[in-house]
Amino acid sequence: MFGKFGATEIIIILVIVLLFFGGRKIPELMKGLGKGVKEFKDGVKGEGEEGADTKKTDK
Repeated sequence: MFGKFGATEIIIILVIVLLFFGGRKIPELMKGLGKGVKEFKDGVKGEGEEGADTKKTDK
């Protein structure tokens, strides 16, 4: 029920965010969010590689 958002709901949410934060803060927020997602992906990728390296050296 909550996972199905239509176009109208998304537009309403975006308008509320725009009113709450203002037009100048949104690019800064998105930039920070993008950096956070990139760091998370790099961390997950790096963790998987480290785990594979330790398995090879244990044998």
